[in-house]
Amino acid sequence: MTRDVYQAITDQIVRQLEQGVRPWQRPWGVGHLEGRVALPRRHNGVAYRGVNVLALWMQALERGYAAPVWMTFKQAIDLGGCVRKGEKGSLTVFADKITRSGVDAETGEESVQDIHYMKGYTVFNVEQIDGLPSHYYGKVEPRAEPLPRIERAERFFAATGASIRQGGARAYYAIGEDLIQMPPFEAFRDAESYYAVLAHECTHWTRHASRLDRSFGRKRWGDEGYAMEELVAELGSAFLCADLDLVPEVRDDHASYLECWLKVLKGDKRAIFTAAGHAQRAADFLHGLQAPEAEEMAA
Repeated sequence: MTRDVYQAITDQIVRQLEQGVRPWQRPWGVGHLEGRVALPRRHNGVAYRGVNVLALWMQALERGYAAPVWMTFKQAIDLGGCVRKGEKGSLTVFADKITRSGVDAETGEESVQDIHYMKGYTVFNVEQIDGLPSHYYGKVEPRAEPLPRIERAERFFAATGASIRQGGARAYYAIGEDLIQMPPFEAFRDAESYYAVLAHECTHWTRHASRLDRSFGRKRWGDEGYAMEELVAELGSAFLCADLDLVPEVRDDHASYLECWLKVLKGDKRAIFTAAGHAQRAADFLHGLQAPEAEEMAA
């Protein structure tokens, strides 16, 4: 039987949200890589993207993995390793397209059609595998306490060119004025929480018509389009924090969105894939605004 990969991953996320857990943030509080946020990576060091980041973060959380590296059964064998007997793999997805050509029966004209598809495949964390080269099991040293200002984050957000105004007690993006409003830096419990909120608002900033032109058909505050955009901003912030090696505290102020997100996810098994895809594009867009030197320093 063919697995419904959309439904399988959506069900995982719904289970986490029903427990009040945002799976894109929880690994920050469970000793993941000794407290550091890490994007899950393939055996060759390439980072996973989009919904696969969420899927593997959830598996790391549920099973207590500290290592961020994952590989297929065959890749483990090719590297001289062996998946331990009885270990259960984790679902990831691969998206691609096939191109079909044909001839229109009525007009005789040739036509070309791209058919997009997604299939699931299974990977294992290196902590489930014996016999790999030693560097796959290496420990990451704990990161020092953050400074009051984190220069790599300062450079990153400054390079976006977004209009950021500080003051007041609310954080939001005003699309009409095309500006981000942030409370004063000193109002946050720590520097990394400030940058996590700024990453959230900068993800909203990318939805402007002059950038990624994202709307989800939202018409009013609190509707499904609004909830979808908030989910994209949450995921975008999570991806950016991982890219910038930031470890913010889990925020409580978005708990009210959980019910809305659950409604969206339960109503559309593809919604989390859509949200993660838009969040990845937003993160990529913001990275694309960086000078090459800044990107190298942030990496």
